[in-house]
Amino acid sequence: MGKYLAIIGGLIAMAGGVILVLFVWWREFYELIFGAIPPVLFFGGLIAVIAGISSIKDAVRTKKLEEETAEETPEESTEEKKTE
Repeated sequence: MGKYLAIIGGLIAMAGGVILVLFVWWREFYELIFGAIPPVLFFGGLIAVIAGISSIKDAVRTKKLEEETAEETPEESTEEKKTE
C-alpha cells in the first residue's frame, strides 16, 4: 500500500509544482531557465574540449604503442630463428 501512496503523493507534488510554475512563479522560472543557459553552454563546451584533447592523446599513445610493437616483433622473430 505504501508504494501506491508514494506514487499518488508524487503525482500530487508534480501537479502542484506545475500549477505553481505556470500561475504563480512563471517569471522567476523563465528567468532561471534563461539564466542557466550560458553556464550550461560554457561547461558543455569545456567538457567537449577536454574530451577532444583526451581522445587525441589516446590516439597518439596508441599509435606510438603500435609502432613500438611493430618494431619489436621482427626483432623477436629473427632472434628466435637464430637460436633454432
